[in-house]
Amino acid sequence: MGLYNPGEIELDDPPAFNMEQKVRVRKLIRNDGTFPGRDIGEVLAKKGDEGYVVSIGTYLQSYYIYAVHFIDRDVVVGCRRKELEAVD
Repeated sequence: MGLYNPGEIELDDPPAFNMEQKVRVRKLIRNDGTFPGRDIGEVLAKKGDEGYVVSIGTYLQSYYIYAVHFIDRDVVVGCRRKELEAVD
């Protein structure tokens, strides 16, 4: 299935993560061409990398996008809820 699933509307619920919350990436994230200054396919975050939510936006009026600052990599990456998990 593609990026957009018309049956799923995350915005009907509050965000899963809060500002400044520590989160962990659940899968490898590569540049899909939307990250400026990096090559397509370049690794932006590896599974297990931890960071902090620095902003919360939306995409296609359906999904939350969490901007996560990965301090060790010094990069801020937009992530979907399914790509993240909370760090207790």
